[in-house]
Amino acid sequence: MFRIAVVLSLLAGVTAFAPAVSRSSRTMSLSMSGERSKALPFLMRPAKLDGTLAGDEGFDPLGLSNINDLGVDLYWLREAELKHARVAMLAFVGLIMQEVGFVAPGFPSGSNQVQVFWQVVEQKPGPIVAAIVMLGIGELISGFAITAAKATGDRAPGDFGFDPLRLGSTEEKRKEYALKEIRNGRLAMLASAGILFQEATTSGSALSGGL
Repeated sequence: MFRIAVVLSLLAGVTAFAPAVSRSSRTMSLSMSGERSKALPFLMRPAKLDGTLAGDEGFDPLGLSNINDLGVDLYWLREAELKHARVAMLAFVGLIMQEVGFVAPGFPSGSNQVQVFWQVVEQKPGPIVAAIVMLGIGELISGFAITAAKATGDRAPGDFGFDPLRLGSTEEKRKEYALKEIRNGRLAMLASAGILFQEATTSGSALSGGL
């Protein structure tokens, strides 16, 4: 029963990033400029994807960039994408590190991290519940911050001013690393999802494989 509650809580967190798409929003967005999409050259470029955002390749077959309802718009979607990208990069590193033996003291270990997760849920449910609560509070606070930032227009999506190594010391460098971040983040989202899917459906792991 507790396992079901945990899964439902995680799904609730995921759906917070999935805005409802109306039937009209599902229609393909076509640009009046006549330019072709870089990602899908056989389609026209979506009107709002004009290359301003880092990593914008004009890929929007569902017309999500046209959503503008209940506070969800292109700014909100880019903020969510960057958040998922950063979490996925950390998740990928964490999955690999745990598999090779870097485990918190007192917690179970193993190569299949999905199985290890359910062991933690059964043996130490407290940290899992605390993490879900803290993540929920963080999402609530960030939601207010995003709303305020959109109103003032003085903050780029995902910009928290965190650059201790001064990688974005110039405008050119800032654009370069913004592009690298989103591309690596998208790859990490696919990689992390692939690892978790494999470990959830087999007894294997990211490094050893197996059925």
